[in-house]
Amino acid sequence: MKSTREIFKNNSSLLQEPEVIELLEYCDELETEIIEFKFEKSNSKELAMLDMLQEVIKGCNDLEKEQTAHDRFGYEVPQYQEVILSLKKYILDRCRDEKIWL
Repeated sequence: MKSTREIFKNNSSLLQEPEVIELLEYCDELETEIIEFKFEKSNSKELAMLDMLQEVIKGCNDLEKEQTAHDRFGYEVPQYQEVILSLKKYILDRCRDEKIWL
């Protein structure tokens, strides 16, 4: 499955369109619902942690691909600080929601 960054990497200006923003927000909601359904189905904190780690690795891989595209083709520099802050927020929010205490 491609990330939004991969889908729009050749035309990142589309990310500013209201319809695209709305679509991406809807996709985020659906992903959250799927994750919640998986957790309810198994009721396992281990599965929640595994899912969270898979999302973190996926995000890291996406960032590496952005860096490679920047190095190779001169595309926009990845926003590392923004990604790190988003990643930290995601982990803390998921841990709070799943009652996983780090």
